Amino acid sequence: MTHPSEEVRARLQTDRPHSARVWNYLLGGKDNYPVDSEAGDVILTTFPEFAAVARLQRRFLARAVRHLSQEAGIRQFLDIGTGLPTADNTHELAQRIAPDSRIVYVDNDPLVLVHAQALLTSSTEGACAYVDADVRDPDRILAEAAKTLDLSRPVALTMLGIMGQISDAERPAELVNRLLSGLPRGSYLALSDGTNTNEALNTAVEVYNGQSANTYHLRSPQEIASFFAGLDLVEPGVVSTAAWRPDAGPSEEATADVSVCGVAVKN
Repeated sequence: MTHPSEEVRARLQTDRPHSARVWNYLLGGKDNYPVDSEAGDVILTTFPEFAAVARLQRRFLARAVRHLSQEAGIRQFLDIGTGLPTADNTHELAQRIAPDSRIVYVDNDPLVLVHAQALLTSSTEGACAYVDADVRDPDRILAEAAKTLDLSRPVALTMLGIMGQISDAERPAELVNRLLSGLPRGSYLALSDGTNTNEALNTAVEVYNGQSANTYHLRSPQEIASFFAGLDLVEPGVVSTAAWRPDAGPSEEATADVSVCGVAVKN
């Protein structure tokens, strides 16, 4: 594990689990603390399929970025809720197709900051930057992103698993709209999140929320679909994560249908 500075250590709150570190544990990573692995084990005890769901989210990211790069011709990405770096991060996926792609990552977890600065390095033709900011501050995110991205040209805004960390009282749809309002026509939104349609997952998240420094809010598929209001959805629309343009070959690993996703364009 990368060793954080004293300033970052003061923000880590290693006595309570944090979502990015728990997610890292569920994906089989080593960048987490005992309190995070313990929380992850509680989730897996209650809902054993959670690790498979986490893997499906990563595979949706790969398919969405490939579509945006190859078919939509997008060369700029604003990835909010980055999480800890793992295999096939957004800039790696995009720059594999178009080396001149420019990517800005946004997260407010201090351990993510340490790893992003060390590991998220761009191709020489493109650019890769990290913004230490909260999704609840869209104006700051847009201002910082503009230092790397040309916001007069289309941008793909990716928000995977991040809106569940925003409560209804914090008006999540308004945050999405504010971010999109700062991007031009031809920009895209790729978003996925967990649904409240499975009782075992609901229980697991309730247990997690009782001990975590940041709570998660599951929503109905219809509520998640509403984040795309005013945009033109790319086929097949808002669907289960495994069903969005699956790759040819072996089918996705079987899991409970507990997350939905979509990609849409701003026209």
